Amino acid sequence: MHIDLPEKLYYSMGEVTKAFKVNASLMRFWEKEFDVLQPKKNSRGNRKFSKKDIEHLQTIYHLVKERGFTLDGAREYMKSHKNDLSNLELIKKLEHVKAELLKIKEQL
Repeated sequence: MHIDLPEKLYYSMGEVTKAFKVNASLMRFWEKEFDVLQPKKNSRGNRKFSKKDIEHLQTIYHLVKERGFTLDGAREYMKSHKNDLSNLELIKKLEHVKAELLKIKEQL
């Protein structure tokens, strides 16, 4: 899944849920279930997701939604395959290149 977010330091819950096409309750649930997700909260309790949080969310989304892992399975996979997750980075980069090429194709 290609996530289209502008380059920023932090992203709001609305931006993240829109990019992943999920609801905010799922993001809050994943935050409780996965220790790697640690968005900052302001004084009002609004979450701000960092680029690292977005990367973790992409991995979680890929494992749970696209590959059908259970939450326990995804947690275990992320713990035991920390080095293998670089393959997911490669997939994300290739998806980004594909999206850019499709944009160029549409303009022709």
